[in-house]
Amino acid sequence: MTEAAIAVVGLRKSFGKTAALRGLDLTVPAGTVCGLLGPNGAGKTTAVRVLATLAAPDAGSARVNGFDVVRQAAQVRRSIGLAGQHAAVEEGITGRDNLRLIGRYHGLGSRGARSRADDLLERFDLAEVADRLVRTYSGGLRRRLDLVASLVTAPPVLFLDEPTTGLDPRSRQEIWDAVRELAEGGTTVLLTTQYLDEADRLADAVAVLDHGTVIEHGTPGRLKAAIGIRIEVTVAQAAQLDTAVRVLADLAAGVPVADPAERRVEVTSGAGRTIALPQLVRELDAAGVSAQDVALRTPSLDDVFLALTAAPGRAAR
Repeated sequence: MTEAAIAVVGLRKSFGKTAALRGLDLTVPAGTVCGLLGPNGAGKTTAVRVLATLAAPDAGSARVNGFDVVRQAAQVRRSIGLAGQHAAVEEGITGRDNLRLIGRYHGLGSRGARSRADDLLERFDLAEVADRLVRTYSGGLRRRLDLVASLVTAPPVLFLDEPTTGLDPRSRQEIWDAVRELAEGGTTVLLTTQYLDEADRLADAVAVLDHGTVIEHGTPGRLKAAIGIRIEVTVAQAAQLDTAVRVLADLAAGVPVADPAERRVEVTSGAGRTIALPQLVRELDAAGVSAQDVALRTPSLDDVFLALTAAPGRAAR
C-alpha cells in the first residue's frame, strides 16, 4: 500500500496554558487535495506550522512524505512547499529574480534556477509581468507569485494557509486554477481556508477542526449528505410562522429557525430522511399555512460548517 503523503496521529501543541491542538488525527492520501476548515483559532495554522517543521509538537506523531516531522525535519523541509496568508516574496526585485534567487538558495545552480524560473512563469501565466518589480504587482499577482515560489523545488507536498484571503473574485479564481493544475499533476495539497466555496471547489476531502481536533472528515458530498436536505418555507402572513415551525419540526430532524422579518422558516431534514416537495406542500396546506414559496435545497459546506461548529459554548483561541 502506498504510504499517505500526510499522516498525523494524536498531535498535541499548547502555547502556555492554551491548547491549540488536542489529539489531532489526519490522513491525506498522496496526490489529493485536503481542505482544513474550522473557526478562527480552531488550530488550522498551528497544524500547518507543525507539519512544516516550523513548530515542534508536544505529543503525538506526524509524517510528511514518509518522514517524521521531528526526527527527520530536514527531509520534510526538502519535501514540501509552503505559501502562507501573506505573500512572502521580495518586493524590491522582479518576479523572475525572486524565483531565480530561491532556486539558487536551494542548490539548483545558476542555469538550473533560470530554467526552473522560466518554466514556472510560463506555466502559471506570469511571464508578461516577470520582469517588473514585485512592488508594482496587484495583490492577486503577488499571491500567485508566492504560490509559484513555493514550487521552485517541485515539492511533492504543498501547504497552503488561506492563500486567497483578501483577494478579489478574479484573483481567487486564478489561484484556484493553479491549485487544481497542481493536484492534477500529482501534488498533494493541504489547504486551510475560511472560504467554504473554496473547499467545495478544490478539495477531494474536507477535515473540520474545532478546539484543536478533527470533528468530522469526508468528501464534501458526504459531509453535505450527513445533514440532509435544507427546507425553506416563506409564508404569506407572519401570523402563520408558528404553525409552519410546528409542521417542519414534525417532518425534519433539525430544529426549525424562523425569520419573522422575511416570514421564512428554515430547517435541515437530517441524514437519511427523505422529504418530497408534494408531501411538504400537503402538510402545510392541511395545517392551514399559505406558503408563498417552498423549496428543498442541497446543503452547502457553509451549512455543514455551521451545523458542526456553532454549538453553544464553543470558544476559539
